Amino acid sequence: MPTSAECVLFVDDDEDVREAAQQTLELADIYVEVFGTAAAALDRIKNGWPGIVISDIRMPKMDGLELLGEVKKHDAEMPVILVTGHGDVATAVQAMHDGAFDFIEKPYAPDLFIDITRRAMSHRALVLENRTLKIELARHSKNASDFIGRNPAMEKLRTLIGNVASTNAHVLINGETGSGKEVIARNLHEMSGRTGPFVAVNCGGMPEHLIESELFGHEAGAFTGADHKRIGKFEFADKGTLFLDEIESMPLALQIKLLRVLQERALERLGSNRVLPIDLRVVAATKVDLRTASAQGEFREDLYYRLNVVQLHIPPLRDRKDDIALLFEYFTRDAAKRFDRTVSPLTPAELARFNAYDWPGNVRELRNAAERRVLGLEPLATGDDSEESYGVPLPQQVEAFEKSLITEALREHGGNVTATVSALGVPRKTFYDKLTKYNIIPAEFRRQRSTHDPEPVT
Repeated sequence: MPTSAECVLFVDDDEDVREAAQQTLELADIYVEVFGTAAAALDRIKNGWPGIVISDIRMPKMDGLELLGEVKKHDAEMPVILVTGHGDVATAVQAMHDGAFDFIEKPYAPDLFIDITRRAMSHRALVLENRTLKIELARHSKNASDFIGRNPAMEKLRTLIGNVASTNAHVLINGETGSGKEVIARNLHEMSGRTGPFVAVNCGGMPEHLIESELFGHEAGAFTGADHKRIGKFEFADKGTLFLDEIESMPLALQIKLLRVLQERALERLGSNRVLPIDLRVVAATKVDLRTASAQGEFREDLYYRLNVVQLHIPPLRDRKDDIALLFEYFTRDAAKRFDRTVSPLTPAELARFNAYDWPGNVRELRNAAERRVLGLEPLATGDDSEESYGVPLPQQVEAFEKSLITEALREHGGNVTATVSALGVPRKTFYDKLTKYNIIPAEFRRQRSTHDPEPVT
């Protein structure tokens, strides 16, 4: 039995009606289980039912209206469609006010029956997706060391981090600005079991004449202005993790000293002859290709190989747009809490525009967009409140939305092409054409089935 919303529980005390409904649904590639009594159906629901319920109203003992009430007690958001005769239409309309999803009057055309069923299943899929999202976001709020991402590349990255975190191997993280290199570094540290602190240094954010003292520390009188002894970042990170961001900005002369520290696991403060042993793990991050930089003489090749024991690559947001909705929801909730605001969910039109945008600032830019939206401002800070401020042509927005729908449907159905084609209501050939056009691989979604994603890479 499928574990998604793509299934129907059909209840009717008339065996001929049950057989006809089962045949109609199965011909439409919809999984169905049939029951002759409401009580038996309710037992099945209580044992776990991910899909929807279709029930006749008039049945002996427990009728369809009573079943509706019991289903709503078990799961208030489970769609229930009632099948009614002509004389029960008013009753069915009232039942919709009481929580029924829809009703269909006998005798019904198979096409209408399938259409109403698919609408209910789509609604159910959205409800289940939202539940999963809330569970994931609740997990993130408890464990800030994790990071959000359902994209296959993020799954691979998460697995690699889990494999190397507990080792002492130095790590090189490669990723664009705003992609979340420091979050990955903190994640590595928290999973490493190291007892010392996590110490972050931005090599590109300090004047060249200060960076050596900042890293190695100095003794009093080591140079003009050194009035007292200073413990450097290397020493402070003893038994912990030192994160060197923008390592490509480190001066070449200092790269030699860093290499010596990594080789000898010891350092000397400026102005001192005393060698201090240290136990630290270095996680370096860069937004450039250090191999190319070393080949061009802009970065020491020996230091590159020393740091590059393990290399982690963070994909840019434009290459994992299927994570946008989850990330944006997380950032929106966080911003709404901090700013004490309420905010409406992201609309399909907004998601389409977001998916069509390239996000040059990556996840950091997405976080800013979420904060702007919570504050009632245009999400993308272009200085123009018009629709054109997104800078994305309509055809590109439409394609982005179409790709988003296909990937979400594949994820919902665990990469099952038959179920996805049926849910989207498109010919199989058209579906395969779209897969080729958007470079979507269904097998990747089979690996993603039932995974949970941690906290945002920012």
